[in-house]
Amino acid sequence: MPDRVCRQRVAASETAVLLASRAAQRLHGLVSNTGQKDENMHFYAYTIARPPKTLTEREQELLLRTSGQYRAGFREHIIFSVALGTAMREFEILALDVGDIFDAHGVPRRRIKLRVFKRSTERPADQIVILPETLRAKLEKFYRWKRENGESLAPTAPLFMSRRRRRLSARQLRELFHKWQERAGFDRRLGFHSLRHTACSNVYKRTKDIRLTQRFARHKSFLTTVIYTYPSDEDLLRALLDQPC
Repeated sequence: MPDRVCRQRVAASETAVLLASRAAQRLHGLVSNTGQKDENMHFYAYTIARPPKTLTEREQELLLRTSGQYRAGFREHIIFSVALGTAMREFEILALDVGDIFDAHGVPRRRIKLRVFKRSTERPADQIVILPETLRAKLEKFYRWKRENGESLAPTAPLFMSRRRRRLSARQLRELFHKWQERAGFDRRLGFHSLRHTACSNVYKRTKDIRLTQRFARHKSFLTTVIYTYPSDEDLLRALLDQPC
């Protein structure tokens, strides 16, 4: 590679780092003026080289509808619904036990306390997740589905089990997610973490409240949450609807 090209790339990288650093400093010193706050957030967001990958509204609809059409796919439908409804991470979902979600009477809880989650300190604060009512209604059906399929409903039993009655693994879940993307007719391949990105983007899109989105995402710093102010795949598609071509 020519030295001139190398120098240009290094300079571009240094510029990006400098912009991100300045934006972060500005964000830490947010003033009370709302306009200034929004300007700072968007300035920081646009220094991000790789925006989060998210599902479009159409892709979300197709994924949930297709996986919900088949009894054999109901387990995956619930997993996708949990991810989109709570923004829980892949390993957090797979670590769930029956007792984490359901009380002694088989009723889905409104708030669940995670036992396994991403830790940033040795003594992290409790991680509480609120389950939307639509998701709780689906979980009630899933409880009956597990009972009808002979799966254990003991409090310590895995919530999501494989056909061999073992806890579903991350590899198995990723393969299932890719399979359902194909069945739903996706024209691209997304990773499971895109569901978390989509959930957080959905909350920010509806509320335009970065602090609320931070709480939903369970981020320690809202600087991490600012990535969801970046234009989503859905925003890009809508912008191109009337594109002359």
